[in-house]
Amino acid sequence: MQSFSSFSELLTPNQLVALMNEYLTAMSEIVQEERGTLDKYIGDAIVAMYGAPIQMEDHAYQAVKTALLMQDRQMGLRKKWKAEGDKWPSIVSLMQTRIGCNTGKATVGNMGSTDRFNYTMMGDMVNLAARCESGAKSYGAYLMVTEETKVAAEATKDDVAYRYLDKIVVKGRTQPVAMHEPIGFKGNLAQETQDCLDCFRQGIDKYSAQDWAGALQ
Repeated sequence: MQSFSSFSELLTPNQLVALMNEYLTAMSEIVQEERGTLDKYIGDAIVAMYGAPIQMEDHAYQAVKTALLMQDRQMGLRKKWKAEGDKWPSIVSLMQTRIGCNTGKATVGNMGSTDRFNYTMMGDMVNLAARCESGAKSYGAYLMVTEETKVAAEATKDDVAYRYLDKIVVKGRTQPVAMHEPIGFKGNLAQETQDCLDCFRQGIDKYSAQDWAGALQ
């Protein structure tokens, strides 16, 4: 949840609890409906995984689909909160959710102390997913997924439009990782959006070929 500290400052404790419960309930329902495993809550954040404990062939696609459905649900919540008038400060109706996804092998199992533990995941692939979420802010995006997620998701179903963002070197890694922004389901995109994506793709291709003037054009 973007700017969580600002919400905490403007809401009373009771308001904050009510808002977070409504928000986390709505988002968690989508995770579970799309066969995801809810790992944990970290304050205002949700950590989820696909493919454990039950194997899923379409785990990458389900992760991307969940992210898009969450953004749609967020829009619905904003409209609802705005319609409730003075119940909430105006900042509530501007809430944004940032999501990152990565695909790869992770260590999954019961982890913790001998008398208290969680079924969770850890490893480099998990850390990279977290970097996707935080890194999206630099690109003005609210969804950011790795090349691995995009390729694996498209192998299942090619109905999501993506925008290439950049190759970045994330903290703790030495090799650059290609990042993409899921825009939406292709069947729901307006022609104007499709034209914009095509234009942007042409610019990126020219930029990659070091045709700077062509990229700007």
